[in-house]
Amino acid sequence: MKNAVRSLLLVVAVFIFAKFVPAQMGMAGPPSIAGVFNPAVGSGAAYEIVKPDREKTQFDMYVVGKEAGGYWIEYSMQNPHMGGGSMYMKTLMTRQGDDVMVQRSIMQMPGRPPMDMTSMMKMHPMQSQASKADMRGDAQNLGTDTITTPAGTFSCQHWRSKKDASEYWISDKVSPWQLVKMTGKDQTMTLTRLITDAKTHITGTPVSMEDMMKQHMNKPE
Repeated sequence: MKNAVRSLLLVVAVFIFAKFVPAQMGMAGPPSIAGVFNPAVGSGAAYEIVKPDREKTQFDMYVVGKEAGGYWIEYSMQNPHMGGGSMYMKTLMTRQGDDVMVQRSIMQMPGRPPMDMTSMMKMHPMQSQASKADMRGDAQNLGTDTITTPAGTFSCQHWRSKKDASEYWISDKVSPWQLVKMTGKDQTMTLTRLITDAKTHITGTPVSMEDMMKQHMNKPE
């Protein structure tokens, strides 16, 4: 029975990880992000995501701290599939050469204690933990455009990805990825608000997946 519980928890954890954890930064649950990495503690951006079926989602990302040469970047995303409310995740990201690497990942679902997902990242390397710090190295420069969004009007560099033809409008006025707007075959992201004085929404002491499984296995049957 305990082995069955362990297996079930592992399957659930993998599902959550695959669906919601950033495949950094090509995120599996949170949207695919690319741009120019320029984090500043306390700053961030809020977006509206529109998918081909016209489903809309609100998504925020903001920088809540700095540690060991890296930055803690937190994500907030509406979570209609698990009882509503917002899911929060923060990742410790460091730049290594041309790449941005995720070193730690902590997630908190509505009404739940935070979970340290770092061990899951190591167990399931198919979830990419790196992204390019500057997408312009693999993109075509389309010049400068003026883009108006709910967050204001921005003078942007316009780029088209050579990989999938997604288009990006970026501005150094936006952190952490300079992204003002992105259009692709799977979704459109539009900046709706600049975030200032950002603070973490994750509360409580993170529990590792291993400890969580132990707690469930030690409960009386």
